[in-house]
Amino acid sequence: MNQMTTRANGGALITGEQAEAIRRALKSSLYPGASDDSIEMVLSYCQAAGLDPMTKPVHIVPMKVSTGRKNADGWDIKEDRDVVMPGIGLYRINAARTGQYAGCSEPEFGPIRTMEMDREVWVDGANGRRQKTLKPFQLQYPEWCRVTVRKLLGSQVVEFSVKEYWLENYASKSDGTPNAMWEKRAFGQLAKCAEAQALRKAFPEAVGSQPTAEEMEGKDIIEGETIRAERRPPTAGAIARQAPAEPEDTEERRKLYASLQAFAKAGLDEYQGAWGRLSKEQRAMIGTSGHEALKAIAMNAGAEGVAGGGIAAEEVPL
Repeated sequence: MNQMTTRANGGALITGEQAEAIRRALKSSLYPGASDDSIEMVLSYCQAAGLDPMTKPVHIVPMKVSTGRKNADGWDIKEDRDVVMPGIGLYRINAARTGQYAGCSEPEFGPIRTMEMDREVWVDGANGRRQKTLKPFQLQYPEWCRVTVRKLLGSQVVEFSVKEYWLENYASKSDGTPNAMWEKRAFGQLAKCAEAQALRKAFPEAVGSQPTAEEMEGKDIIEGETIRAERRPPTAGAIARQAPAEPEDTEERRKLYASLQAFAKAGLDEYQGAWGRLSKEQRAMIGTSGHEALKAIAMNAGAEGVAGGGIAAEEVPL
């Protein structure tokens, strides 16, 4: 049995039985459905980086990789291959290990856009056979997301801000519409991509240049470079509608937004209650994109089980 199977993360010797138990746990619980070769890649990656594979610091991402060969028509021949990539959690771990990581900001989202296109769906045809047809598809998404990572340099805290655009990052199906994850978490997925880029900017040596699994989903690897997977361009049948102009970012608006953000961090129910108590003028002051961004924070707080204990109505300066 090789060294990979006889030494644990910390370098301590383990038995073959223990090594096999780790493999079974990875394959059945952390990476269900993964092949033995992919599990070996995970173990090798963790061994080289000094990581505990049981904390799932990396992801197995199925991707199309160029073989360097071309078919009779001159097109690149690609093959499906599992690629091991770090998750955003590993970026955070490596940044924290430097002792200079001072946290990051809440994600700030840009104006809300609306994507309208035709989505391919399978239906029962007239002859009883399944066939593809096009149905209207609509999704609201943030135009961009900004995240700021803070780093300690001596006695100073230096900020590294990054703005990432949704249309440049979302993972798509073959018809150009977002895949299930980006459709369900249009805000959350973009926030992860922005945070990953900000961490690379602030800690280039600690996190390296390899993109995260969240960023690479829906893309191909061609000759060492990452590109968007082939898909119908959004301009083909898609309409990006701009939301109404957002209000001016005044001091009064910032105070109101901060107050609502405290409710959003307590969960969706708390936030909806606070929003319902706003006057028409106060809602207009927050604006559409502000409201959607706060809703995204509230939904994420609920999904992650962040209770916060609730906030009494009289505590809100509305």
